[in-house]
Amino acid sequence: MPPFVPHTMDTAPSASVPAMEQAAAKFGGIPRAVALLAESPTLLAGFLAGSAAVDRSTLPAPAREVVILTVAARNGCDTCLAIHGATLRSLGEGVHLEALRARAPLTDPALEEVRRFTESLLETSGAVAEDEVEQLLEAGFTREHALDIVFTVGIYTMSTLANRLVGA
Repeated sequence: MPPFVPHTMDTAPSASVPAMEQAAAKFGGIPRAVALLAESPTLLAGFLAGSAAVDRSTLPAPAREVVILTVAARNGCDTCLAIHGATLRSLGEGVHLEALRARAPLTDPALEEVRRFTESLLETSGAVAEDEVEQLLEAGFTREHALDIVFTVGIYTMSTLANRLVGA
């Protein structure tokens, strides 16, 4: 048997069932990643709450997806690349998907600044140079957006690592 197996509502730890029900209501079924992550009620509930908070952040939706896809490409999470690639396409920004997968510059200057800032944030473990923060601000983003990017990186680093661990 593989180390991690997808759970159903009947096999999941009872503390994971509310989060699985929430995911089933949102997606019309239980996504494989959710079924696998249900092994840890703490991780599953934390990720779903964190993901919902990311969606409520002040960061514009295309920029959020660029952050998520930057993390997913860096961490090699095919599940996140597929899910969030579809979201990026639905936002009319699918033209950037291949560049994000390749960790290459984007043609949209503002979204490229978000991608570059996210990469710098990851490379420096948060010790981003002041001039790089200024570049993000000059691209039309705010200090709040910079911190929303940090939050998004945190939530989706957890997600990509967990997805890869469980084979999602």
